Amino acid sequence: MENLKITIIQPDIIWENITANLEKYSRLIGDVIQPDLIVLPEMFTTGFSMNPEKHKEPMNGPTISWMKNIAKEKDASVVGSLIVEENGLIYNRAVWVFPDGEVKSYDKRHLYTMGKEHLYYEAGRSKTIIEYKGWKFCPLICYDLRFPVWARNAEDYDVLIYMANWPSPRHHVWKNLLVARAIENQCYCVGINRSGSDGAGLSYKGNSACVSPKGFADFMPEEESVQTFEISYSDLHKFRKSFPLLDDKDSFIIEI
Repeated sequence: MENLKITIIQPDIIWENITANLEKYSRLIGDVIQPDLIVLPEMFTTGFSMNPEKHKEPMNGPTISWMKNIAKEKDASVVGSLIVEENGLIYNRAVWVFPDGEVKSYDKRHLYTMGKEHLYYEAGRSKTIIEYKGWKFCPLICYDLRFPVWARNAEDYDVLIYMANWPSPRHHVWKNLLVARAIENQCYCVGINRSGSDGAGLSYKGNSACVSPKGFADFMPEEESVQTFEISYSDLHKFRKSFPLLDDKDSFIIEI
């Protein structure tokens, strides 16, 4: 597919209230016209919660059922992270639902130890590359943004996606690193953040964005909002052909 429409949902997440948040997203998504991909932030049903026992869901739980309904209704893929329990372990998991109901997932690799995330969640052990409409996507989550080796484009993906709850005191870091990841990986970089404040007393400035492979960024405002970005497959690959940066990348193995 030559052009792809990516709709970013940048919400003021209702603290630890799954039902209310899903109702909110249904309203926000309702007026979106012909998206190809709908992206939601990290822990989009709860906010960045360290109460996973209260809010964990199985892979056949209400949130993923809701995502399947939205994907079918909008004929679009839907992706966002939520608290998932599987085989007795709890993950901060990015779930990607295709229009036909197929599901793929990625578990956050870098847990935010300063926020004690590692005490409640299991770290992921592998990247997930998703192919959709002729494009290749690499979904990652929040704190992963600070670790460029993990994001390194060894898979020739086209779009890097970061779902986040990135607090306002470090919003300048968020903006700068999104641009850096796009430039060094010669890809589109889509960052989805939340707005408002949470039950832990943290505030958020939104600034979700779509960054071009050349590092040109279009940032959203601070308040709750919805915006659709259109990206070009031919523009990306013409740029890669004219400036073949990735041909000179280093080879390495990540030990996990």
